[in-house]
Amino acid sequence: MNWQSILQRQQGWSIDKADSLRMTIDEATELYENAPLHELTKAADVRRTHLHPEGKVTYLVDRNVNYTNVCTINCQFCSFYRPPGHDETYTQSYHEISNRIKELEQIGGSRILMQGGVNPDLDFSWYIDLIKYLVEEHPGIDLDCFSPIEIEGIAEVSGMSTIEVLQQLKDAGLHGLPGGGAEMLVDEVRTDISPKKGSPDNWLKVMEEAQSLGLTTSATNVFGFGENLRQRVEHMAKIRDLQDSSLRNFDNGFTSFIAWPVQLETNSFGKRNRGQNKFTLGAGPTEYIRHIAISRLFFDNISSIQASWPTMGLGIAQMALLSGANDAGSTMMEENVVSASGTSKISASEVELQNTIIRAGFIPVKRDSDYNQLTTLIFEGLDRELAAPVPKQH
Repeated sequence: MNWQSILQRQQGWSIDKADSLRMTIDEATELYENAPLHELTKAADVRRTHLHPEGKVTYLVDRNVNYTNVCTINCQFCSFYRPPGHDETYTQSYHEISNRIKELEQIGGSRILMQGGVNPDLDFSWYIDLIKYLVEEHPGIDLDCFSPIEIEGIAEVSGMSTIEVLQQLKDAGLHGLPGGGAEMLVDEVRTDISPKKGSPDNWLKVMEEAQSLGLTTSATNVFGFGENLRQRVEHMAKIRDLQDSSLRNFDNGFTSFIAWPVQLETNSFGKRNRGQNKFTLGAGPTEYIRHIAISRLFFDNISSIQASWPTMGLGIAQMALLSGANDAGSTMMEENVVSASGTSKISASEVELQNTIIRAGFIPVKRDSDYNQLTTLIFEGLDRELAAPVPKQH
């Protein structure tokens, strides 16, 4: 089946026909490899309009908190981590983390995304007491903390199962489990870039457990490690399969899919692969837009596709909104993991996100991490007629 017939078949897609018109791995790979960019993005934009017909694009006011850089996993593409005993290691105190959240509260934020490394020196009580402390100090902030690999590390240190760790963290006040650490859920790729990180099945298992407990989760994808296009689609397929299962069994699945190219400027993976393979690594703007468009067409069971401005810039993120994405991401305020690999812009103001959305022709809508709409105040100097405030849904 060629790309023309695949796109023609997808023109008949609707929510009630999603099962019968589900795109296969072979079809998605054919589109990725051969469909002209304008045809692909047009089809993805039509699909986004089917799912989000009101012309709204959401965004989140939040902050990243990287509570520790101590890590034993040693991923070759990560420039953020430091091994235990290194003189540049740190672990933030509860008070330091709380002060960062206070700054978020001052600008009307609703979520912190807190992730770090797999730190063997922190026992389980440190995490439980941290969550309890933050809930008490900041009751209006959603705590989306740690990642599947961090949960595995905590379980190993504590001698507990991962679901026991998640249950106790939830009981302490954990709201969600971010999708960090997925990278590529393909064994051949993962074994090369992060052999200590565990198998794709491990990441999927912890996410399924989080979803079974009602925690908010998101799915991520870092690409550009030299994998082929089919492997990128295979990653998406594993996410889609888990989404099917979790929605069926728990009525709870991934809120969104977020993808970005690996940043190679300063990390050992990029240095290791310089030379004859340098043109196969990473991904430029055109390839990123293709990836976004494919993900919109492939994920018939995930409503929101997020544009990644921290790695691609606000201008390319704007193009992503015209290529299937319906969410502009978050303000972040602070980011240390991606930026350690060479990205220079690590935060965006709310007005920058609103302006990006409006200039793409959409209405900006502030949300929380569960994609509930929040009262949206449009800043001075923006097009108020186009971007009328949207009342909070109750």
